[in-house]
Amino acid sequence: MEFAKTWKIPAALLAVMFALMLGSSLGDSLTTDEDAHIPAGYSYVRYLDFRLNPEHPPLVKALAGLPLLFLNLNFPTDIASWTTDVNGQWDQGRKFIFGSGNNPDQIIFWARLPMILLTILLGILFYWWTQKNFGRRTASLAILLFAFSPTLIAHGRLVTTDIGASIGFLIGIATFLKFLERPTWKNTLIAGAALGIAALLKYSTFLLVPIYGVLLLVWAASQLDIDWKSRARLALYLIGKTIVIGAIAVVAISLVYGVFTWNYPQARQESDSQYILRSFGNRALVNIQDQLVSYPMTRPFGHYFLGLLMVVQRSAGGNTNYFLGEVTNGGSYLYFPIVYLAKETLAFHILTLMAMGLALMRLRRARPWGFKRIGYWVRNNFALFASAFFIIFYWAYSMKSPLNIGVRHVLPTFPFIYILVSREIASWLRGVQSPAPADWRMAISAIYRNFIAPIPRYLVVGILLLWLIAETLLVYPNFLSYYNELAGGTANGYKIATDSNYDWGQDLKRLDKYLRTHGIEKISLEYFGGGEPSYYLGDKFTPWWSSRGPALGYFAISATLLEGATEPTGPGFSRKPEDSYLWLKNYQPVGRAGYSIFIYQLP
Repeated sequence: MEFAKTWKIPAALLAVMFALMLGSSLGDSLTTDEDAHIPAGYSYVRYLDFRLNPEHPPLVKALAGLPLLFLNLNFPTDIASWTTDVNGQWDQGRKFIFGSGNNPDQIIFWARLPMILLTILLGILFYWWTQKNFGRRTASLAILLFAFSPTLIAHGRLVTTDIGASIGFLIGIATFLKFLERPTWKNTLIAGAALGIAALLKYSTFLLVPIYGVLLLVWAASQLDIDWKSRARLALYLIGKTIVIGAIAVVAISLVYGVFTWNYPQARQESDSQYILRSFGNRALVNIQDQLVSYPMTRPFGHYFLGLLMVVQRSAGGNTNYFLGEVTNGGSYLYFPIVYLAKETLAFHILTLMAMGLALMRLRRARPWGFKRIGYWVRNNFALFASAFFIIFYWAYSMKSPLNIGVRHVLPTFPFIYILVSREIASWLRGVQSPAPADWRMAISAIYRNFIAPIPRYLVVGILLLWLIAETLLVYPNFLSYYNELAGGTANGYKIATDSNYDWGQDLKRLDKYLRTHGIEKISLEYFGGGEPSYYLGDKFTPWWSSRGPALGYFAISATLLEGATEPTGPGFSRKPEDSYLWLKNYQPVGRAGYSIFIYQLP
């Protein structure tokens, strides 16, 4: 009975979220990264061969590949992208999905279904941990914010590693806090397994290593009931067991990588690694990787280390992107704050401001703050401290990186942000509960304070939550392109940032529908995304690009390519005039496919 009462609200909210993700994904064509992740995952589980997509750990992709084993698919193993190319993931993906007699829509549907279920699993774990540490009121509000986040819905449906990273950080932090509270061997083993799973979901979870170090030291320092020597001994003891946690994680990583590299020839693995890292700056790290892959026992972990080095290399190099009217590859400290403010609902941001104000008032009332008082507060509210620290640490790291390709890269912090906001709002709604009344006057006063006075608070929060829910429902099924009112709405969001924030190729099927609805027999197209135009459009389309000169009749172009070709360039990036669509300047779109593909009619 208690279980039904506790899980009734989250079950209903997550069921709605599941329906929104599943329904909207049916209309979305293949997005950019899915083109590489789906064939890689299928090759892992069918062939136990990890030659494709080593820059991401295998677990999420393998989950996406499992249902595909039951579809009797043709996977070409006699073409260059598999036999001779180094990491020929893009060509292999296009050939597997669109060029081998398979049903692309069937592949996409069954590969995405485990991702949707993984997002629901994240919601379940998130609610369970939040309720355990902050109470049912906070957890219920937090899961509502989770279930109706356009960003979580958008990326929770796709075969990418972003939701996997969110699960990894959540289980990694949750189990490590439990270990610090009770450093038993059982909790050590659980924390080690969780760290290993996190590492197998996305390489960004490597940040758990410094996060663990800070949390451990702060936890030991906050034990003010013992002297400093005892705290130092406690820290050393916890450090020793944390090393064991790391060792367990290494074993878990090696076992899983061992399975998926079972049929990956060692000589091929060595030559692929050397080619991929030929321009990597730190040759000492490359030498370590070379040594790891040269021995049968260590080569599985060597493949994990290869992917980690690839991520370091790519992060340092940045990525060409459009942001706030400029095309650059240098990155910006403002990128993640601005796209976050533009991509989450305005109602949620108002709730966040309210929560920040309430927290500041709480801090003012609690003055003076001395070292001991801070120490006791941290110890007694360590889950709250850990949540806030993780958000600050992860955002600081992300803002420093020049790899500005989507708000999805800070997605792991979203659940923790929802916790902080929900805790303050739930506490404000509850107010100060009056003690049992001693007489009828106190009883009337208690009724007023407990039930009548909070009504305006509930109305304000209720209106904001209804606005948040309505905003999310109304953008269906275009969750990936969503932008809030501050950014000019979804129709104008491309002016802020594109790529996975707005246009990842998801509207190719909707372009086909637009052409059929409007009776258009022929169109020129420059498309950005993982889909195959010839599969959906057949002989209706002609591939086009700027330097070919003005297209005749109907012309369509993806928002990412349009902004990248027409907006001013920033430092470190240049563009040829013939690639700038100068001939398109005097025309306005006559329509759109979804929100991300602009359609023009030229003379």
